[in-house]
Amino acid sequence: MGRRRSKSKKQTPITQRVRDWFGQQKWKLALTPAQRQVLGLVLFLVALVTFLGLLGVSTGSVLGWWVGAVSQAFGWVAYVVMFGLAIVGVRLLWPAFYRSLPLRPGTIVAIELLLLVLLVASHSPLVIRLGADGAGLAAYEGQGGGYVGWALGVFLMEGLGVVVGSLVLVVLFLLSLYLVLPLSWVDIEDWVWHQARLVSAAFGRLQAARQGSAVVPEPEEVPWWEQEPEEPTPKSRKKRTTKRKRPKKRKSRKVDANLPPLDLLDPVSPAAYGDTDVRRKVRIIEETLESFGVPADVVEVNQGPTVTQFGLDPGYIERRVAGAGVQLQRVRVGRIARLADDLSLALAAAPLRIEAPVPGRSVVGLEVPNEEISLVSLRAVMESPDFERIDSRLAIALGEDVSGRPLAVDLALMPHLLIAGATGSGKSVCMNAIICCLLVNNPPEDLQVLMVDPKMVELVGYNEIPHLVSPVVVEVEQVVNALAWVSRQMDERYKLFHDLGVRNLDEHNRRVRRLKDKDPLPALVVFIDELADLMMLAPDEVERHICRVAQMGRATGIHLVIATQRPSVDVVTGLIKANFPARVSFAVTSQTDSRVILDQGGAESLLGRGDMLFMSPQRASPVRLQGCFVSDKEIRRLTDFWRAQGDDEEQGELFPPWVGFEDEESGDDYLEQARQLVETQERVSASYLQRQLRIGFPRAARLIDQLEAAGLVGPDEGGGRGREVLVGKGIDFDEIDERLPGVEPK
Repeated sequence: MGRRRSKSKKQTPITQRVRDWFGQQKWKLALTPAQRQVLGLVLFLVALVTFLGLLGVSTGSVLGWWVGAVSQAFGWVAYVVMFGLAIVGVRLLWPAFYRSLPLRPGTIVAIELLLLVLLVASHSPLVIRLGADGAGLAAYEGQGGGYVGWALGVFLMEGLGVVVGSLVLVVLFLLSLYLVLPLSWVDIEDWVWHQARLVSAAFGRLQAARQGSAVVPEPEEVPWWEQEPEEPTPKSRKKRTTKRKRPKKRKSRKVDANLPPLDLLDPVSPAAYGDTDVRRKVRIIEETLESFGVPADVVEVNQGPTVTQFGLDPGYIERRVAGAGVQLQRVRVGRIARLADDLSLALAAAPLRIEAPVPGRSVVGLEVPNEEISLVSLRAVMESPDFERIDSRLAIALGEDVSGRPLAVDLALMPHLLIAGATGSGKSVCMNAIICCLLVNNPPEDLQVLMVDPKMVELVGYNEIPHLVSPVVVEVEQVVNALAWVSRQMDERYKLFHDLGVRNLDEHNRRVRRLKDKDPLPALVVFIDELADLMMLAPDEVERHICRVAQMGRATGIHLVIATQRPSVDVVTGLIKANFPARVSFAVTSQTDSRVILDQGGAESLLGRGDMLFMSPQRASPVRLQGCFVSDKEIRRLTDFWRAQGDDEEQGELFPPWVGFEDEESGDDYLEQARQLVETQERVSASYLQRQLRIGFPRAARLIDQLEAAGLVGPDEGGGRGREVLVGKGIDFDEIDERLPGVEPK
């Protein structure tokens, strides 16, 4: 059964097909490891003894006969023959050297063809000058190419003529050189023309020096051996050099002239792939799998900014079936996946990731890290056709996949995003890239942003831009009130939609634009840079508000983008994961963290520095990407543009809308339990309620304030002594129950 061909081979030239055939043949000798070592030792000793005899170091009757026979057969090319024989022996002796020097049987045939061409080329001048008889006498004396070169030289030079024979000899030499060396006809042609230009430039400088004129500068062309191969470069990388138009204006925008130009972002950097030796890695992969009894062919190569993906097509092995004889069975995918460590050792590259199989393709993906990680600029992805096709004001650019194709998504369809990863893996850069995408495509009338930055250094640079509903929240104590305000905004929007008879934000905005009686509502995006700190302080309140907004906020145009560096089950809880189907995982420290964020392993083998796995609700498996990079200078230019477009009032003096806003629902669940606790104590404090009810300190403090307002406890006396409980001091508890919200009187 023949090997299945990929679609790209239909357009492959005949020279490349011949070369592929020679390089991919797998004729195999059934030798045990002991037999292979014995054969390798014998070949190496034969080559060494022959070398010593040819050099005259050792003499003897048997050795003299053997050296004379070799000299008469191959002439001076006997040195080359013995050197190749020694390499084959060493290759059979040491498996490590065998893997570092992969020689397929097809390659060996090409080397033998090159050897025959050298024999003929070394003996043809003797045939032309001395004739057939004189050249035979020279071969007997061990000159030229020996008897082999004499026989082939006589056939070419006397049978075909000197001109035709020489032409055939040159063609055979170029063909054998093409099959042996990792070069193409274009490389050879470029080298010849480069040498011609150097000679021409040298003559030009010499002539200019004689005439006393200016020196002609040397050509600036890069020689072929310093150029990167263009064969594995994907088409999307080639298109990047062309200048693309600005993304199409969205219909929902009212003011397009006030949007910042893309010139504020850094220009597209040229593609710089670090790994250029693709053919060598293809041979190492196939040879390593073959050595473990797992035949597979590399049928496609996709080179991206971070990794190079090799598409493996599992081969067939012979299996003895009872009653049916020997049958061919396809190699199981699991056997290839279990050889990840062996492939990593053979390629000297770690960590490797095996995607078995690649979604939508009948290949097994082997992702090998590049030696250098190419920078993916935000502007390059925003200028790509994939970004332009998204007709949404909430389109965001994520990065490029393993084949170098840009990937952009619509935040309105996700509708929320959860980002996780270890420290320094690229979470903050990804969040900055998302923010910059939204700021480039949306005026303040279409977008409002709420930012929470407990670390106080990541998002504070966006202060004073007109998109913010308040200054960046850096105090953790204000986060619960801010999230409660977002939840209240969601409820108010739903009431407004109910009155107008619409279902979502887009229908509401179209209705009010047609009626011209109200202003359209902007989308609201909430960015939380570190969720773990908030869950440590007030886990119940934070989880409740986040889950409520995540469940119902999509129709109202409210979206959440949350990042955390600790993807544990107490931070990324089951309720949060259920409401965040779109997730991004950067490099994590263990497979357990990867399973928490992605429900599967794989993130522990990422490289860091923007290398990520993106899980989309529209895809069955995560996609590996290299995230967009946005520098601090780009962020500063973009924020300065919007500050200049804003009003004269400084954004830092804005009054947060949730100041004075009471989260009335926060104390209803525990207020009755708190009242029962304080009735049995003489003095209570917020920390006491926090321990007994297992709630956060802000919630316990609000319970104390509500109990004080109801007259159940006294005021704070200071000194950390707590508050006095007004039990048995003429207090009517039935009256207190009536004043407590949510508590029924006894």
